[in-house]
Amino acid sequence: MRICNTSYPFTFPFSFLIFFSLSHFIFDIYPLTTSDQIIYEDNHLMVVNKLAGQLSQGDETGDASLADDLKAYIKEKYNKPGEVFLGVVHRLDRPTSGLILYARTSKALTRLNEMLRDRTVKKTYWALVANRPQEEEANLTHYLVKHSANNTSVVVSPKHKQGKEAKLHYLLLKSLKDRHLLEVNLETGRHHQIRVQLNSLGCPIIGDLKYGFKTPNPDKSICLHARHIEFVHPVQKTKMAFDAPLPKLDVWKGFD
Repeated sequence: MRICNTSYPFTFPFSFLIFFSLSHFIFDIYPLTTSDQIIYEDNHLMVVNKLAGQLSQGDETGDASLADDLKAYIKEKYNKPGEVFLGVVHRLDRPTSGLILYARTSKALTRLNEMLRDRTVKKTYWALVANRPQEEEANLTHYLVKHSANNTSVVVSPKHKQGKEAKLHYLLLKSLKDRHLLEVNLETGRHHQIRVQLNSLGCPIIGDLKYGFKTPNPDKSICLHARHIEFVHPVQKTKMAFDAPLPKLDVWKGFD
C-alpha cells in the first residue's frame, strides 16, 4: 500500500504529455510524473490526481492517457509480465483536474461500478466562476441534450423529447474580487453537466471557452477540480476519503 499526499506534481525529472486541443488547434506540453500523481494505491485500486489536459482513458485522438501511464507505472514497479489490468471506474473531462478512481482488479471494478450506480460514491467538485451567483446556496435542475457533433450539451425545455434531467447542488465557499469558489455536488451524471448548468446560471467556469467564458487559462485548463471523493473500499470494506491539492495556477491562489 502507498499513500502520497503531495503538492501539484511539478517535479524533476520531467516526462511530457503532448496533447492537441481539437477545439482550439493548440499544442501544449504538460509535465508528467505519474507516481507523484498517485494519492493512494493498494492491490485493488488507485486514487489519482489527474492533471488538466490529460485523458482519463484512451479515445479516438490516439493521444496517451493517464490510464496508459498508470499501466506502465504498475508494470515497471511490480515487474508485471504481460498485459496490466486497470479498470476506469469514472472519467473526468480532459480540461478538468482532480481525483479519479481506477480499479486494479476485475472484482474491484465490478463492485466500484455497482457503488457508482447506487450513488454511494460521493464526489465533490470545486468550480471557480466569473460571476457571483445570486443565491449563495441552491439546487439546480435543468434538462440537457448532448450534441455529439461538437461535443457539447445544451439546456432545453423540460418537454423536449430528448432532454435528460440534470440536478446539482452548489454552495458558495469564498469570493475574491472577480473569482468565486463554488462547491458542487452532483445528483445526476450528465455530459458536461456542471459546466453547462453553471453557465446557464450566468456563472461560467473560468477558462471554459466552450461554455461562456471569454478568455482561456494559460494552460488551456478550465477551473473545475474534482476536489474530494469518498467511498467504501470494495474489498476491505473500510471508509476511504481523499482530497486533491489545487492546481498551481495563479487563478486558484487564495482558495486552498
